[in-house]
Amino acid sequence: MLSAQATPVVRATLPVVGAALGEITERFYAGMFAARPELLRDLFNRGNQARGDQRRALAGSIAAFAGALLEHPESRPDVMLGRIAHKHASLGVTSEQYKVVHEHLFAAIVDVLGEAVTPEVARAWDEVYWLMANALIALEARLYEEAGEVRRPMEIVERQRQTADTVSFTLRNTDGRATDPFRPGQYVSVRVELPDGARQVRQYSLSAAPGRPDWRITVKRVDGDPAGEVSTWLHEHARVGDTVEVSAPFGDLVLPEGEGPLLLASAGIGSTPMLAMLDHLVATGSRRRVTVVHADRSPAGHAHRDELRDLVAALPNASLHLWYEQPGDSEARAGRADVTALDLPQGVTAYLCGPLPFMRQVRGDLLTSGVAASAVHYEVFGPDLWLAGRN
Repeated sequence: MLSAQATPVVRATLPVVGAALGEITERFYAGMFAARPELLRDLFNRGNQARGDQRRALAGSIAAFAGALLEHPESRPDVMLGRIAHKHASLGVTSEQYKVVHEHLFAAIVDVLGEAVTPEVARAWDEVYWLMANALIALEARLYEEAGEVRRPMEIVERQRQTADTVSFTLRNTDGRATDPFRPGQYVSVRVELPDGARQVRQYSLSAAPGRPDWRITVKRVDGDPAGEVSTWLHEHARVGDTVEVSAPFGDLVLPEGEGPLLLASAGIGSTPMLAMLDHLVATGSRRRVTVVHADRSPAGHAHRDELRDLVAALPNASLHLWYEQPGDSEARAGRADVTALDLPQGVTAYLCGPLPFMRQVRGDLLTSGVAASAVHYEVFGPDLWLAGRN
């Protein structure tokens, strides 16, 4: 909760600070990486930095957090904080790094806003920062404690090409221990050493159910450098018998317990967490009503297509609805996914994963159809630009 002294100052200055956050975050990252180049080399995603995604996500999260403190002073935006904390924990972010961020972020704020940053304004926004940072530090400490060993070497024991640009890797602990349990829908971070010596990290959903002796991830090759440097390295170099550094499972988009109806809607490689959820439902003999929606470019480009069909067929109360831009398939419809054409049950809980335009469209259609906003959940691969798009 913001103090009585800080609240009117943040309320009065939020429009100005919010409007300048894009420039502030750009200068912040430039200054921090100039002083601490190892953070860009070994922690931050160089592809997200090159595209500006991380800057927009940071600006969106700061503005959203400050707005939440003003609109709902009696509560904390735990959903947003939890999502960020899971991402940070998978990367191994430390409490000390929040001090580094604070130093360079506030230097950038002063640099951009100049004399507008009076001592009173600086104190108020310092309070906002540390409310957010300390909440994240506490959440991440709890996640680290629950995870135990955050990173471990894992051996690739199987490699399967799923489509022309998608490969799945089955991973096993190198010391013979069983893989850790996880919740269907979670992801792991994979760290690889690139030719220039950088140790870059990318997050991949676990695409098969928990309870198996091994984990599986599915990696779509992304074009461009540095955006696709890790996926390209995995496609070109990772082979059976190799070891890679993998994090414990993290992520808050997880299959809920109970018997309520579900909608699992995905597009492209966003199908991977849905596969783990469906695999778990099959393994546990679930009789829940499950509506599965998937959109892709074509049948040939749909990774794990046959597996998805088999999993849905194995569930007694599940239905599959496919949309392809280039159908070539009698069971699929052409064009974009349209959930308004489906007979969704009352009380459905929806889980979305895929490109942001897809998720925004599906979410909007669901809300128009009467699904409660609180019942629609989503997963974003990479920085959460949903927040940035709402500010």
